[in-house]
Amino acid sequence: MHADKQDVLKRLNYIEGHLGGIRKMIEEDKYCVDILRQTYAVRKAIEKLEGLLVEGHLHTCVPEGIAEGREDQIIQELVQLYNLAGNR
Repeated sequence: MHADKQDVLKRLNYIEGHLGGIRKMIEEDKYCVDILRQTYAVRKAIEKLEGLLVEGHLHTCVPEGIAEGREDQIIQELVQLYNLAGNR
């Protein structure tokens, strides 16, 4: 992984903490809108994490793969990620 590992781990800790909070809110029968606000916050945090990972990949792994002559593989991986992200 070429993204800043400490930043990635920090974001994962944040997401895990939020998920634990959501579980507790559900166990305590908290107001649905408050729970949904927290789930939206987790979704945004995951999107930020994904963005960080993609950016790191584009700056390091992609140029390395192209320099090594693996252009087709690199392009195929990027298309797969694009499709997984629901952009197609």
